Amino acid sequence: MRLPDLAAALGLSAAELPDLGVRGVTHNADWVTAGDLFVAIRGARFDGHAFIAQAQERGVVAVIGEGLPAGETCALPYLKVPDARAALADAACALHGHPSRELRVVGVTGTDGKTTTSWLTRHLLRAAGLKTGLLSTVGYELPDGELRHFPAHFTTPEAPQVQATLREMVNVGAQATVLEASSHALALDRVRGVAWDVGIWTHLSSEHLDFHGTLENYFAEKRKLIQRSALAVLNVDDPWTAQLRGLAPLETTYSAEGQHADWRAYEIGEGPEGLRFRVSSPAGEFEAKLPMIGRFNVANALAAMGAAHHLGAGVEQLRAGLASFRGVPGRMELVPGEAGQPRVIVDFAHTPPSLEKALATLRATTPGRLWVVIGSAGGPRDPHKRAPLGEVATRLADYAVFTEEDHRDTPLADILAEMERGAREAGRANFRSIEDRAQAIRHAVSSLGADDTVLLAGKGPEDTLERGTEALAWNEVGEARAALAAAGAPGPRLA
Repeated sequence: MRLPDLAAALGLSAAELPDLGVRGVTHNADWVTAGDLFVAIRGARFDGHAFIAQAQERGVVAVIGEGLPAGETCALPYLKVPDARAALADAACALHGHPSRELRVVGVTGTDGKTTTSWLTRHLLRAAGLKTGLLSTVGYELPDGELRHFPAHFTTPEAPQVQATLREMVNVGAQATVLEASSHALALDRVRGVAWDVGIWTHLSSEHLDFHGTLENYFAEKRKLIQRSALAVLNVDDPWTAQLRGLAPLETTYSAEGQHADWRAYEIGEGPEGLRFRVSSPAGEFEAKLPMIGRFNVANALAAMGAAHHLGAGVEQLRAGLASFRGVPGRMELVPGEAGQPRVIVDFAHTPPSLEKALATLRATTPGRLWVVIGSAGGPRDPHKRAPLGEVATRLADYAVFTEEDHRDTPLADILAEMERGAREAGRANFRSIEDRAQAIRHAVSSLGADDTVLLAGKGPEDTLERGTEALAWNEVGEARAALAAAGAPGPRLA
């Protein structure tokens, strides 16, 4: 794309701009390749203008920013914009030809349930015959179904990576895609310019308040998805949904708790083979089977069905799709073991509400004792949830092991002390702290009997463990397998 054309696409004057070719766009000088446009963003810690010289050395052809610092000049063409982050996204959309306009796009937002709902929706759309891609926190998939991961420096994809991935999906023949829309992605314009056909709302609870400040601000960012979608799929069991009604041109509702809704589940049962329930819906009445643990997944299934039906899936395709769903890596994932060994479950639950749901679910299906291994993230990320996590863990599990989970620059001892405080203030003493997560997992697994279950909570499918300033390679399922292998036959029960 030529620089004058890109400026015009951004609503800027192209007068006197050189006729240079632009190959890409980025806001990180370390990611620059020759021919890129560099966007200088003023952040909380750094001003991107300080890196213009580095970006120029790597071959950028022009710079976008909200204005040069006083007294400074730029040797490259400088395009002044009112909002640099918005310009980053708009430039990425223009450079990649607005790929979302060539796809049927489903967005999913909420505090918990986003990933499972995204994967379910992707699966149902494929069952309906649509070549469907996926962009989630677990990774991304093209229609071929192979799970891919962004390079380490793209752990949280920015707008250029989002648009490049969507273009790649279109180029390989995708007809639809499902995107998780986190509050950070919405607030930081990472998904700006995406043409949303459907926006799914799961539910809202306290999370990421270190970034958003208040629950109301957090809600306001997530609400953007519903405001920008042609159809909203809304959970009437969530109190926040009342503030979302009427924001989208079209809407459909769902309930797994018996409330009046377009998509409603009833006669819900849970057994060894998963969930069974009946569905009342605009598509008709039918019985559904879902091979997943946890009644809360009924709500995720209803949301996914509402979206997939809107995009053309019929009843039989919905029923067959649910019945053949294999789950999500790191979401209530059963770790294979030998006969007579305890059940080990890996799940991403890392907030008090999600941990409560996971433990309550496993309690209902565990004939023996229930253990949990849980940590809490460090840094400024919601330190207020550490004590509640300790309280929930010790109230719903027979025994809890507190351990590390990406403590970063926060002393791990401080995090564990807060979790212990939450347990003690609730009158609980059924816990111990083991700093090393691998040792914590081995301790728990080796302490269980054949009828017992242990939930390894918090890491799920993440492939790194942030310990201080290090980002160590990590595989929670692999650690669980190693612990089972080391434990062999069930050992003695420990109090």
